[in-house]
Amino acid sequence: MVIDREILINLISWKNSEKRKPLILQGARQVGKTWIMKDFGTRFFEDIAYFNFDEQVELKKYFEQTKDVERLLQHLTFATGKPIVPQKTLLIFDEIQECNAALNSLKYFNENAPEYAIICAGSLLGVALSRGASFPVGKVNFLTLHPISFKEFLKAADSRLYEYLNSKNDFDEIPDFLFNPIVERFKMYFITGGMPEAIVEYLDTKDSAKTQLVLQNIINSYQLDFSKYTDNQLVPKIVYVWNSIPSQLAKENKKFIYQVVKPGARAREYEDALLWLNNAGLTYRINCNTKPALPLSAYDDLSAYKIFLCDVGLLRRLSGLDPIAVVEGNRLFTEFKGALTENYILQSLILQFEHTPRYWTSGNKAEVDFLIQYKNDIFPIEVKSNENVKSRSLTLYNELYQPKLRIRFSLRNLKLDGNLMNIPLFMADFSTKLIENYFENQ
Repeated sequence: MVIDREILINLISWKNSEKRKPLILQGARQVGKTWIMKDFGTRFFEDIAYFNFDEQVELKKYFEQTKDVERLLQHLTFATGKPIVPQKTLLIFDEIQECNAALNSLKYFNENAPEYAIICAGSLLGVALSRGASFPVGKVNFLTLHPISFKEFLKAADSRLYEYLNSKNDFDEIPDFLFNPIVERFKMYFITGGMPEAIVEYLDTKDSAKTQLVLQNIINSYQLDFSKYTDNQLVPKIVYVWNSIPSQLAKENKKFIYQVVKPGARAREYEDALLWLNNAGLTYRINCNTKPALPLSAYDDLSAYKIFLCDVGLLRRLSGLDPIAVVEGNRLFTEFKGALTENYILQSLILQFEHTPRYWTSGNKAEVDFLIQYKNDIFPIEVKSNENVKSRSLTLYNELYQPKLRIRFSLRNLKLDGNLMNIPLFMADFSTKLIENYFENQ
């Protein structure tokens, strides 16, 4: 099964750019970076030359012995056994974080051989860079591959339902005969999450037990990375933080608290572990905002933040929630005080908006789940995991700041009521389109 990834549009733009630089594709392990690089090369180049610095350790000596691009290309041509042709061959450097010299060589490829198309990836590249690995500042382009979105999942699972949502340009309610099947597909997505292997397994077999095993294997591989790519003293702390995340999100107040990690834990002891997980792309840190003004980052309360996982399926598996919940009404969305739903919405927002969302509190009076910065406006977002949509916090925020638009995600149908837009949870991936439609009709 082939799942269309929207990042392909960005990759094509990169290929055709007159100022193209070597491209670094970032993203957590198992999100499909190797597959998308090879698929892109196969479809849009005459040939690919694939090199993996984790598997082919002998490659390292080529880059450590010289910085001369012509000599490097000679070595690589010999290694791959076929010509590497400018503009026609896509050079793929996988797991490039394993070789600092190769990472540094991108500078020289950009300066001395820009006609060669080079794309690189590394599951833990963010960790390597945080340690001061040789990096060609200003000489590379970046893209991030995230887990598969629900929109991409729906296109593979039921193209008819996808086409309906993708073509919808109004705020009319979705008919029940379409709304209900989409909700069922949405529940399936909460079982698989966005990891490609888990999705393919479930869509091919419909066997949730096999999907559970795939997700557990991914989690196990992450935990092996903890010990492979960091100091031994930090490993148990990373494990404590990682395992605490479901408990952190199950609290009424989802603010990250070190005491939940381990009794007696202090920030200075565990903050490096948390930073490692963020750099590895496994978690997102969402800061508390003290004043919803531009730019949002200027008003961060750095002492208060929430930590989410990179994928809702991994969060469900890590939390121990059995897939049987999918047949128990809306329990899948409401369990853990809606933590899965909130995590899902965050993933969707990060895909669509340039700036990382924040959350807002007003002392003990109110809390808005997310704030997003869109162009020169800030919009509050409330996430409701069922059909009960009463929100004192969103009302208070409206009274204090009079935003042009308020957004509420819930299991209710699409509806526009003044400046309040209710978006069904399963339409979160269409948020930017809905926002644009809203302002075009004002």
